[in-house]
Amino acid sequence: MGGTSAEREISLKSGAAVSAALRSLGLNVVDIDAGQDISDVLGNENIDLAFIALHGGYGENGAIQGLLEVQGIAYTGSGIMASAIAMDKLVSKTMFKNAGLLVPDYVEVDEAVGDIPLKLPVVVKPSREGSSIGVAIVNRNEELCPALEAALAFEGPALVEKFIKGKEIQIGVLNGKALGGVEVRPKGEFYSYEAKYTSGMTEYILPPELDEAVYKKALEAGVLAHTSIGAGGATRVDLMVDEDDNIYALEVNTIPGMTETSLLPKIASFAGMDLKGLVEAMAIDGLERFGGGR
Repeated sequence: MGGTSAEREISLKSGAAVSAALRSLGLNVVDIDAGQDISDVLGNENIDLAFIALHGGYGENGAIQGLLEVQGIAYTGSGIMASAIAMDKLVSKTMFKNAGLLVPDYVEVDEAVGDIPLKLPVVVKPSREGSSIGVAIVNRNEELCPALEAALAFEGPALVEKFIKGKEIQIGVLNGKALGGVEVRPKGEFYSYEAKYTSGMTEYILPPELDEAVYKKALEAGVLAHTSIGAGGATRVDLMVDEDDNIYALEVNTIPGMTETSLLPKIASFAGMDLKGLVEAMAIDGLERFGGGR
């Protein structure tokens, strides 16, 4: 948990929640704040399974997963390739389209410009960050350049995509099957970092207020997005459902938040699985896939 990304503080909260759940299962747990000495720390501990609660950066882009595989340590979540694909929104969009999913029209931008070949409003975001860090909705031309400058301050190019008016639906996927979904209604303009991690800033609707047939398609789209990038374990898939019930895939979060306001635990709870049960299922899956079935 922890790490060095812009999502460090959220990761520490996720890690603390996971650690408490693992301890309640009677397991021997060591909490590791993943710094630059992570390789040495892992080598000094007798670890059967690394439960990854890192968000963003090397903890979610496949780097830590590669280190664990080199050291022969089983771990939770997606493998190296799926982690890298999911972390890069531009690459994952290509995978979604190849799988037959709808994605918003988008362009890749490498510099702060004042014009783009998309009609406003648009969403500007870094291509390799999570938790809505660096994300802005641009409604006027004069807002575009500053938004791009903010997004380009992070690693990789910026992603500019058509703003989809509709409902934001998050689908929880566990071991290749949909756990359920939640509709998020932020009090602000969009589901920002503040809205995600400040209690009372967002209304959560479980299940989403969608027609039954549309909700079923949303669950199927979530699973398809998950499988299209080769993800494993538990993920949270971000979708938009527009006013005509078209379903757009936005991204797959391979290491979902596990805090008190996080969506995957909410979805699991509504499905009858408490945090302890969710963590246990994720741990067992990690051991089965990466630990030779221990």
